[in-house]
Amino acid sequence: MLDILAITTPIFLIIGLGYLARAGRLLDQQALQGIGTFVLYFALPALVIRALTENPLGEVFDPDYLLAYGAGSLAAFALGLGLTLRIERKPLSEGAIQALGMSVSNSGFIGYPVVAMALGPPAAVLLALNMMIENLLIIPLALILAELGRQAGNGLRDTLRQTVMRLVRNPILIGLAIGVLLSASGQPLPTPLAKVIDMLAGASGPAALFVIGGSLYGLRPHGMALDMSQIAIGKLVLHPLLVLGAFLLLPGIDPLRIAGALLFASAPMVSVYPLLGQRFGLDDIAAATLMVSTLASFVTISLVLWLIQHIDLFAVS
Repeated sequence: MLDILAITTPIFLIIGLGYLARAGRLLDQQALQGIGTFVLYFALPALVIRALTENPLGEVFDPDYLLAYGAGSLAAFALGLGLTLRIERKPLSEGAIQALGMSVSNSGFIGYPVVAMALGPPAAVLLALNMMIENLLIIPLALILAELGRQAGNGLRDTLRQTVMRLVRNPILIGLAIGVLLSASGQPLPTPLAKVIDMLAGASGPAALFVIGGSLYGLRPHGMALDMSQIAIGKLVLHPLLVLGAFLLLPGIDPLRIAGALLFASAPMVSVYPLLGQRFGLDDIAAATLMVSTLASFVTISLVLWLIQHIDLFAVS
């Protein structure tokens, strides 16, 4: 148990430092957003580029991993959407945003630091693969359905066009594209540029965790217990189980990648979840659920780490 705490405790201590920095007024919300912008637009893209250029493209691109993680995430999204639409009779826009919270992990800000400490260098490769699934499949699907649910008169064509334009400007996807092109070219980066990318990538983990902690300050969940618990359980329990089940259906996948996928899926929902929900009037429930899920993930991630270390299925020492 001590070795598990050795992995999780530093991560949540950095989150706590971010919270204390906001609570102690060392940073205001604007300064925190500046750090978040640095992580999103510079550090995480650099991390993805480093992962793709340090490994042969054939080793990075893993169709079985993409299929399994994508299928598990899509299943979590579908079940969450079905629950909100069929059983709770909520509108499509609300159902899509709640399903999004159950199926997209905070892979860059929490998932990667956890997996990097638990499994080492493979974490960066898995991060790149997960970013493809989250940014090309689940998030666009949720936003398209949510936009259609608003019935604002824009129509499917305009909604698709707006979603594509957002994807084109997504810094993570730009980093993926640059990394793939560099890896496919086979040419090494000039030493100064490689050093810059390495330095930026190294800053991504702690800076991202610090931002998460600061973002939790001031969030107050009131009268949202049912929706919060539903989304949180879907994200921290259902999503990892479905991802694990999808991997077990595919033979011959490296146990190390199964373990990494399970840890990524065990992370709370993506940190921009409240921003995505804001457009549809769901920013309060999204922010409160993010807070609860992030705090609860200390327990669930620790449990998953214990299972990985004690079940032969994963074969991870």
